[in-house]
Amino acid sequence: MNRYCQKYLTLSGLEPLVVTPESNFINVGERTNVTGSRKFLRLIKEEKYEEALAVARDQVEGGAQIIDVNMDEGMLDGVYAMTTFLNLIASEPDIARVPIMIDSSKWEIIEAGLQVVQGKCVVNSISLKEGETEFKRQAKLVRRYGAAVIVMAFDETGQADTYQRCIDICKRSYDILVDEVQFKPQDIIFDPNIFPVATGMDEHRRNAIDFFKATKWIRENLPYANVSGGVSNVSFSFRGNDTVREAMHSAFLYHAIKNGMTIGIVNPTMLEIYDEINPELLRLVEAVLFDSHEEATEQLIAYAETVKGDKKEEEVTIKEWRKTPLQERITHSLVKGIDAFILEDVEEARQEANRPIEVIEGHLMIGMNVVGDLFGSGKMFLPQVVKSARVMKKAVAYLQPFIEAEKDGKQEFAGKILMATVKGDVHDIGKNIVSVVLGCNNYEIVDLGVMVPPEKIIEVAKREQVDVIGLSGLITPSLDEMVYVSKEMEKQNFNIPLIIGGATTSKAHTSVKIAPHYNNTVVHIHDASRAVTVVGNLLKKDNQIFKEEIREEYDKFREQFLKRTKKRNTFLLNKP
Repeated sequence: MNRYCQKYLTLSGLEPLVVTPESNFINVGERTNVTGSRKFLRLIKEEKYEEALAVARDQVEGGAQIIDVNMDEGMLDGVYAMTTFLNLIASEPDIARVPIMIDSSKWEIIEAGLQVVQGKCVVNSISLKEGETEFKRQAKLVRRYGAAVIVMAFDETGQADTYQRCIDICKRSYDILVDEVQFKPQDIIFDPNIFPVATGMDEHRRNAIDFFKATKWIRENLPYANVSGGVSNVSFSFRGNDTVREAMHSAFLYHAIKNGMTIGIVNPTMLEIYDEINPELLRLVEAVLFDSHEEATEQLIAYAETVKGDKKEEEVTIKEWRKTPLQERITHSLVKGIDAFILEDVEEARQEANRPIEVIEGHLMIGMNVVGDLFGSGKMFLPQVVKSARVMKKAVAYLQPFIEAEKDGKQEFAGKILMATVKGDVHDIGKNIVSVVLGCNNYEIVDLGVMVPPEKIIEVAKREQVDVIGLSGLITPSLDEMVYVSKEMEKQNFNIPLIIGGATTSKAHTSVKIAPHYNNTVVHIHDASRAVTVVGNLLKKDNQIFKEEIREEYDKFREQFLKRTKKRNTFLLNKP
């Protein structure tokens, strides 16, 4: 049997989480961990579980795609605390929709969690530190419970503290799990140990670069395995200095992701946007991470003394930021996720514009495009994007009454558009922005909301006699749902355009997986700013040329994509 039979790590709460090569970094919320949050520890000790649930809810709402639950504390009954908390989470759909990471150094707590958790969780962690017999026993139980597993780079002699030790232990663990325990390789997540840097000790100087190298080696040599780690460990030397710690976390994460790290335990409030780290601080941090020269640690420590990390310096920079031009202020608010000034800035923009819709299509979309570029290049992370979207939503909500008043109910609609977030997906911020932009351009919007099954999309589209169907989705399973809808539209002889959008969607997926199943026009729209132009061209009376151009473009793209894939597969098959 081929030991590498499946490809993607698949987890679930109430919703699936599939980690594909196209997935952005998977953020694990760390605040439901008694060892990492004093507040959460206090709430669990005092058995204030409702308040503890609010901590978990805040993490999910803040963009955590997995939540780490740890009850390891000397004065706690860890088994009781773990089972109680996981059972409570199971009754809260807004929390339970994401997978759980059961985190403990005690096997009895892990197993207690496995017995009550719903969905497919992650066990954090097992290792070879107690020998192969115990390692295999625990791995077989994890497999029996249907979970994925994090494997620490530990063996019988201790923690891997060098690159070579790390890859040796990971290779040995992988071979045991895959060949002897019959563990699916895609369900293995290695933690090659993120250790502190800039401690002043020579033996710690290569900690970060060894992690990067080990991550790259694992991804290249242990097929389908993923790599994770606790990012805050790297900045342990600078506890109390948030300015330096945030910069270290973001720079470390940026380079770790480049080397193949796919999952990480991160506090989103302790991340700076990579491109916005003070250039001097970034230079010093990266000199430490890559052990560039002998004085790297001393120089970063000296710099840290000048900022102290209490964030008071931001009070000064706010005054400077508020003096910049209007577009810069709006973009800054969106990128940073700051909503304190957005309404006054949007009102200023509205006063200057001819129509309120121009503020959305201009100022706000310019800012959101910057967010999209930063996110796409790995310099901004999902929790930060969620904050940006909330600011955008607040700005659009403010403008909505002005836009509605301008319509005055007198105009005839230019077309009717059905909008839906597909089944299994609850994300609608992007869809709502597109709906507003189209609605403001005289299109009637039929918004079905989120988690919409294909049958309802088809039924409503027929009943309302819509001119276009727009499908949105953020998570990877959304892509499959969009394929189902396109097939059903073809089966029922639809003759209207289908528009695809959302974070996981792409022109490649649309042309290769969706368009072949539907004979009418299928178009991928990258961002809301293009929606009006595309829909306008699709619904023009003389739209045949535009539709033919799209079909030819997508057919050509699909042909080239499949040709590249065939060549690559042929190469792999012929590779000795």
